[in-house]
Amino acid sequence: MILPTKGIAPSQALLALGADVLRLLTEQMTVSRLWNDFRADGRHAHVSFDRFVLTLDLLFSLGVLEHRGGRLRRIVLSEEAS
Repeated sequence: MILPTKGIAPSQALLALGADVLRLLTEQMTVSRLWNDFRADGRHAHVSFDRFVLTLDLLFSLGVLEHRGGRLRRIVLSEEAS
């Protein structure tokens, strides 16, 4: 489910969907706005809201996304932290 397999197409893998979510998240936005932008892309018409939420969960777990004040934002790690 996280990575593509024989039964899960690359377009359905959570890691690939997460990359697309992060690409869209150039500014802080609400979950509903991000969902609308994600669906407006056209490539994600097959993705359910449940899978979208699982993608957000994965990004939270990886520490690259946070939710504050009703908005989502990317967490960018500086090179000094590495």
